[in-house]
Amino acid sequence: MASPLKCDICDKPATVHLTQILNNQAHKVDLCEDCARAKGITDTSDFSLADLLIKASLNPEAIDSGTCEQCGFTQADFKKNGRFGCPACYDAFRGLLEPMLDGMHKGVVHTGKVPARALERKSLHDRLAKLELDLTDAVKSERFEDAARYRDEINQVRQAAGRTHPPKS
Repeated sequence: MASPLKCDICDKPATVHLTQILNNQAHKVDLCEDCARAKGITDTSDFSLADLLIKASLNPEAIDSGTCEQCGFTQADFKKNGRFGCPACYDAFRGLLEPMLDGMHKGVVHTGKVPARALERKSLHDRLAKLELDLTDAVKSERFEDAARYRDEINQVRQAAGRTHPPKS
């Protein structure tokens, strides 16, 4: 059986375990209840995720300022409830949210995940659509050399698109 972890401060058995990730490196702290209480860590009576997010904000002047014009929600309401009042709150409190989201994620805009094959097919489809527009424009403008070049590129893209699809059984 593994020996219990000891408090990083006083060597008593640790019952509170914190992990903070900074610059993709985990920093762990193990504390006994007394040391955790002394540091104010175990007081969860008024702990909320919203409170933590506001404190973690990299934009301190954004705290306790602003109201959502749509629903009248304030940052104090967010702190109390842990959620916003309406979709417009995300715009109203952008100054508070963006630094927090940027610190937690790769950016402030959700991009989702797309399978590589689907992304490749979409890229080929977009390229094909642009080439077809260019071909139509070249024909209308009587730029026949350009039109021939676009036609050849369209054929190449269509062949490449045919290679990205798995064979159907």
